[in-house]
Amino acid sequence: MIRLLMQFSACFALGLVVAGLLLIGLMFVGQFSLIDGLMLTGKPLASLGLLLPEAFWSALIGVPDAAANSHVQSFLQLCVALAQVALLLALGFFRLWYVR
Repeated sequence: MIRLLMQFSACFALGLVVAGLLLIGLMFVGQFSLIDGLMLTGKPLASLGLLLPEAFWSALIGVPDAAANSHVQSFLQLCVALAQVALLLALGFFRLWYVR
């Protein structure tokens, strides 16, 4: 079980690297509309995360009223969207390398 978890964690880490490189590549070629679309996929889960208590967000980032701050919302949407892409890539890598 631990071996399976470690293998998937390695695949997820590789997925995060690839997702980050994909984001940098999209920014480099100026495809900001695709990045906006990617961020839309992270909006529902980011909105759910912003429902956490204000004390949590204040202790985490130090921004008062973080749920209403557009910069915090945008960054959280981007992080969630990249995590979703990384998870999809990790599932593909895991299936490719470890599932026989």
